Amino acid sequence: MFGVIHRFCRLAPAVFTLVAGAAQGQNLISALPEHNATPTTQVVTQATAADLSLRKAVSLTLKLNPELAAAAKEMGALEGVVQQVDLLRNPELDIETEDIGASRAGGLQRFTTIRLSQVIELGGKRQARTRVAALAQDIAGQDYAAKRLAVLARVANLFTDVLAAQERTRLSAEGVQLAETVATAVGKRVLAGKAPPIEETKSRLTLSSARIELVQAQRELTATRKQLSLLWGDAEPLFNRALGDMATTVTLPSLALLEQRVRDNPLAARSQKNVAQRQALLQVEQSKRVPDITLKAGVRRFSQTGENTSLLGIAIPLPLFDRNQGNLREAYQRLDQAQDERAATALRQQSELALSYESLLAAQHEIGVLREEILPAAKSAFDVANRGYELGKFGFLDILDAQRTLAQNQMNYVRALANYQKLVYELERLTAMPLDTRANTLNTAVE
Repeated sequence: MFGVIHRFCRLAPAVFTLVAGAAQGQNLISALPEHNATPTTQVVTQATAADLSLRKAVSLTLKLNPELAAAAKEMGALEGVVQQVDLLRNPELDIETEDIGASRAGGLQRFTTIRLSQVIELGGKRQARTRVAALAQDIAGQDYAAKRLAVLARVANLFTDVLAAQERTRLSAEGVQLAETVATAVGKRVLAGKAPPIEETKSRLTLSSARIELVQAQRELTATRKQLSLLWGDAEPLFNRALGDMATTVTLPSLALLEQRVRDNPLAARSQKNVAQRQALLQVEQSKRVPDITLKAGVRRFSQTGENTSLLGIAIPLPLFDRNQGNLREAYQRLDQAQDERAATALRQQSELALSYESLLAAQHEIGVLREEILPAAKSAFDVANRGYELGKFGFLDILDAQRTLAQNQMNYVRALANYQKLVYELERLTAMPLDTRANTLNTAVE
């Protein structure tokens, strides 16, 4: 995702750079350069007055997406938690009157006691609680960063889907025109008695199938456009077309270099923070083994004599039975669990990285074969079959087969381009960096 705009719009790899800058309080959108796309292949959408660039889609999503807003509010709520746990315990005021019904004859005196009590926490309990809350806030920050990466990946993937759907719609429309041309040519040959009527029927069936495919492509385009606009809360798309070039590629660094970077992404950092928080929770439970003391001070006034007397006291719990054994045991187990989860997260991300990396290499090879070999051959075969059919050298099945082969491989090319871009986004999500920048930085460091 950091390199999304660079590949689609010939922009600098800014989307993921946005997330990296956000960790330092930078504005994500201000880091995005202006669009200067250069059409290089057929899979490039044409500009109109109401076009949507990926830069604009990212900007709208970061500002208006409710998932990100909810994650940001979680961090704000935890600020209050940190503030609260750092406060001292409130003192307690106790006022009591005894022997209200006592009489002078009985020799008893009524008296009133005013006592102030303050709990003094020992063993570093407050500091330990504060550290736990601060680490929870750090974890929420990593969750927010991971959520932002996930949302940006979703924006990029849906933007890719829109571009692919636009291209499939264009190809389907061309397929209809091509089928109409073939049907017209077949009709002329049938009318001239050079071909049997069954060929005209078959050509009309092919034309009907092409029209169905066009309607399906248009429906798919409508659905993907709506999915994209819903990311920033628009129930109906307000943009005309999506701008981008799916044929752009990245300089892919080695797997070993990417494995170094994946250890520092937000999910890995979160698992590390989680271990630290579990350690802090263990310290909280350990501090509870030290009993707190309650200091008491007050005054007692005897109503009949008008005399006052001072009171001092101290209360200390005796840890005879409850020494917090169960909570300590749980804390140790939770710490071990967090360490296991950290290891599991690292292994899972390494596995995802390896799979995405190899899939990207395979997609890159597929695109090269389609672009350099299959598509030129399919186009040439169709042109030859079409011309040969007009001259009566080829049969209808030859031109029909050539037409289907060309259309199928054109669609395969669009699918392969979209798949390639999505795999790049997945690698950038895992590494939290644009692949192009990462390649240059790491290669320079190695040299």
